Amino acid sequence: MENKIKIEVPVMADVFAGGRKPEWLFWVGSAGAFDDRYKKVTRAFVKLLTYLEIDYAVLGSEESDSGDVARRAGNEMLFQMQAMTNSEVMNAYGIKKIVTCCPHDFNTLKNEYPDFGGYYEVWHHSQFLDKMIDEGKLNHVSNIFEKNTIVFHDPCYLGRANKEYDAPRSVLDHIPSVIIEMPRNRSFGLCCGAGGGQMFKEAEKGNKEVFIERTEEALATGADIIATACPFCMVMMTDGLKYKNREDDVKNYDIAELLCMGLGL
Repeated sequence: MENKIKIEVPVMADVFAGGRKPEWLFWVGSAGAFDDRYKKVTRAFVKLLTYLEIDYAVLGSEESDSGDVARRAGNEMLFQMQAMTNSEVMNAYGIKKIVTCCPHDFNTLKNEYPDFGGYYEVWHHSQFLDKMIDEGKLNHVSNIFEKNTIVFHDPCYLGRANKEYDAPRSVLDHIPSVIIEMPRNRSFGLCCGAGGGQMFKEAEKGNKEVFIERTEEALATGADIIATACPFCMVMMTDGLKYKNREDDVKNYDIAELLCMGLGL
């Protein structure tokens, strides 16, 4: 599909030096900056921000990891160092509103950074896109997915940790397609198996890995697209499809990618 949006990402230091203070900070996150698969989600969301003419910027090289994984893994000192450093950088720019594609960073920035002087209005990209849809700014989604069946996997740090189940589903409802659910969904959804630093360790011997069990649940629905809204979930669902040898006929897309493709961006 033709790329109709030219990506030019404004960096906060450059914008600030020019005398302008952006309304939004787009927090890219470690996965969005370094993981090859999730870089595509970052690009898709940037295209949407550009299409919407949102006044935003990124921190660029001034952005460090949020510290989420460090805290979950028990390295409290490292987390606090990250939280204080990032808060100092963002406060120096007078940042008030943050949007991020990562539920882990969303949870940490929203609920844990206030303890370290970081007080921000933090949005997950599903909430942001849902708001734009409600305001009529993301109309004219094509029917390229109308023959596809999409099942959504709930990210734990968006759902159970922050009680947000509706926003990603509202975004998917805006995309002409067949939307279905896994038996375990919303507050009863099964974790992808990556949170809490688990993505970086091996599974205990004798136990089926959680990501395989969750992938099997998704495949059992007959869906040909597994929709996610989290970099951790995307890694695990993609690995699960490869493990089950289904990556050719079942795809894993972030909700931002589906919306971006539906708009032809």
